[in-house]
Amino acid sequence: MEQRSNILKYKHLGIYTQNEHVVYMREDCHVCISEGFEALTRIRVANTTNSIVANLNVINSDILLPHEIGLSDAAAKRLKVSGNETLRVSHLEPIDSLSHVRAKIYNQKLDYTAFNEIITDIVEGDYSNIHLSAFITACAGNRLDVTEISDLTKAMIASGKQLDWNRKIIVDKHCIGGLPGNRTTPIVVAIVAAYGLTMPKTSSRAITSPAGTADTMEVITNVALSSEEIKAVVEKEGGCFVWGGTAQLSPADDMLIKIEKALDIDSEGQLIASVLSKKAAAGSTHVVIDIPVGETAKVRSLATAQQLQEQLENVGNTVGLKVKVVITDGSQPVGRGIGPNLEAIDILSVLRNEERAPKDLKERALFLAGQLLELSEEIELDNGYETATQILESGKAYKKFEAICRAQGRFSHPLKASYSHEIRAGKIGILQRINNRKISKLAKLSGAPQSKSAGILLNVHLDDKIEKGQLLYTLFAESEGELNYALEYYENHDDIITII
Repeated sequence: MEQRSNILKYKHLGIYTQNEHVVYMREDCHVCISEGFEALTRIRVANTTNSIVANLNVINSDILLPHEIGLSDAAAKRLKVSGNETLRVSHLEPIDSLSHVRAKIYNQKLDYTAFNEIITDIVEGDYSNIHLSAFITACAGNRLDVTEISDLTKAMIASGKQLDWNRKIIVDKHCIGGLPGNRTTPIVVAIVAAYGLTMPKTSSRAITSPAGTADTMEVITNVALSSEEIKAVVEKEGGCFVWGGTAQLSPADDMLIKIEKALDIDSEGQLIASVLSKKAAAGSTHVVIDIPVGETAKVRSLATAQQLQEQLENVGNTVGLKVKVVITDGSQPVGRGIGPNLEAIDILSVLRNEERAPKDLKERALFLAGQLLELSEEIELDNGYETATQILESGKAYKKFEAICRAQGRFSHPLKASYSHEIRAGKIGILQRINNRKISKLAKLSGAPQSKSAGILLNVHLDDKIEKGQLLYTLFAESEGELNYALEYYENHDDIITII
């Protein structure tokens, strides 16, 4: 029986820690003293209906009384605690699944049962960020074989909700990433849904880039929809553009992505599990996956891309997905905008068939939409691109795009930031190289994706003839400080754009 001495009165503190569960207690609290709790100890906190695991922060100010306990906003929300409630605290019981993590650290092979136990404990919130980091690192560096990746994928699918559309064909697409501005997904969804196929597109936020599809689409419409709201939109319009995080589709993936972002790590095995678990959980049956290959893209060699292609198609088959992988040019950014608002402007200009619309973004979107139409077997081989072009240029795709946005709650127009600085060429020559990673970092330093209107508007592409003083790109920021921070990085890196 729980001792009364382990019960404390809850006090709301209003402390934001993103999704980290944190508990606050006084250093002279009788529970801290009697239980021997120290700062950063993982402890269990419970009320009459729920319990969570949280990191302990010990304070010595009067913000709390000795008999009171505080929680971070995320912890309070997860526990569903109300004001003046009493909470019980106790030592955290051993987490058995950590034995599997330790086994993987020593490169032992894990099976489905092991992965399922790990993923279950992650979703329950039992893993600290340190535990998550250890799991991610242990799986990085090609340390998962195809069988392990398949088992991890299945465990991640089982960890959350799974949508069932009661239809034979549900299509989807994904890009492995690494190309700034490569925002083809909303255009592809609009084309494919306008054709009549069902495409419930769930996307992630940025991990290591200046914007993810969810960040960009949030500029235009609501993306944080529940699984019930997603179903309503898709039933009405045949497609959606939503953030997968609130839909509880493969929820462990969202927790792992936050740590991967902090570590700046993209483990290939977990990348495959991440992509395919989200597709399967969303009810997809046919998926096109784009792997851009380039010197400064996420995938740098054709050999690596071909290995990923084989693994994606094999794992997809084991979880019931028909997967087609296309390997594309990843030598430079796509479109003009890099950053949520600027990428949203590009998307709208392509869908509206505007003369100034970036041709490379349009062509890549048409190619991928065509591949998806052909994969569905609704269109004969080699006719997909032509069909996609007709749908886009007729205006049907834009009409469908606007309808989906309004079904998701709003249709807003993106704006540019208040502060800007033009970067011009210091000499004449031919533009020979654009460093994807460094131009992405420059956009991030300007404030993207947190500052929606921050980023870069690119004015040139590879092989362009450049004149001295020609505008190369414009930096945008929402504050003068962020703009200056980005400019400091630019001044110390003269290889962002190479002109010879």
